[in-house]
Amino acid sequence: MDITTKTAHFTSPLYLESGRILEPYDIAYETYGTLNEDKSNVILICHALSGSHHAAGRYEGDRKPGWWDGLIGEGKAIDTRKYFVICSNVVGSCFGSTGPMSPQYPSNEPYRLKFPVVTVKDMVKAQMNLLSKLGIYRVKSIIGGSMGGMQALQFAVDYPNFAQSIIPLATTYATRPWVIAFNKVAIEAIRRDPRFKNGNYGKDDFKEHGLDGLAVGRIAGHISYLSPDSMDKKFGRNYVPTDGLFELFGRYEVERYMEYNTSNFSKIFDPLSYLYIVKAINTFNLSRGYGSLYEAISRIKAKVNLISFSGDMLFFPQEMEHLAKMLKRNNQAYSYSKIDSDYGHDAFLVEIDKFDFLIKEMLEELE
Repeated sequence: MDITTKTAHFTSPLYLESGRILEPYDIAYETYGTLNEDKSNVILICHALSGSHHAAGRYEGDRKPGWWDGLIGEGKAIDTRKYFVICSNVVGSCFGSTGPMSPQYPSNEPYRLKFPVVTVKDMVKAQMNLLSKLGIYRVKSIIGGSMGGMQALQFAVDYPNFAQSIIPLATTYATRPWVIAFNKVAIEAIRRDPRFKNGNYGKDDFKEHGLDGLAVGRIAGHISYLSPDSMDKKFGRNYVPTDGLFELFGRYEVERYMEYNTSNFSKIFDPLSYLYIVKAINTFNLSRGYGSLYEAISRIKAKVNLISFSGDMLFFPQEMEHLAKMLKRNNQAYSYSKIDSDYGHDAFLVEIDKFDFLIKEMLEELE
């Protein structure tokens, strides 16, 4: 599989939903496979909160492949022998695209808290600029889970003629208070950490030891990505063998798992980027800018293939079922699949074998 990683630089302004402007800006992106002559084999992949443009394959020296490697590649559901796959890092992130720790032109000082709030609509607009720069004006499909699914839906509403189909997984049409409340834990934990310094930290300050506030906030997020059943199966009531049951800070295996995973995460993910992306998720509302959700959905011309997961406790299946009912009522092209899973929200990343055949069929329908 051919993997190409590049960064596109834009000098024209990106007009944001807030009324502010981002200028200049960069977008890091990765491509897989070969673009055909008439550019008709393009599939766009959109990533979730903690993802990046590295969706598949391995960089030299990597222990782990890209975050959706089980789905993208030669002979896989998104077959790179047939399709030219593009995944870009969203603006506001910390993996190559312009974000809060990027230099604020014309100085070399980072934006930090002067970085403008970006929304899912802004992320989509920036990606449209990237694709236009690549000479791609229509794609076969747009696929993404969680915040990636939000982007897929936003593409379909804002740019109705751009995609033949979209495949949003484990997502919603508007972020509910339940999710915003989980995100609030992360926001406050980061802001109240003395080492955060109100965003005035150095670029590499957390490389070695991470930021405790981000690690604590990520624990809350991680709980919402799993489910009680998946935790029972994975950990049970097992206690860490080297810890004493009657030690005050002795740990169950689930506690050790949370500590390990979130501590590592806080060493690689920038806390300001986390705050800005969480803000984008919190403010997501597909109907904003339109008269109603019905009006927004009515604009869609692409076939909408919705996939939810029965055990998702972050974006509940009922939210996608609501979209399916609206599409059905409007006689718009759609399909809805609810995957039987007790894993939780992260099933769209982990239990690929439960839905990869569906995505393969959905893409073959377009040929």
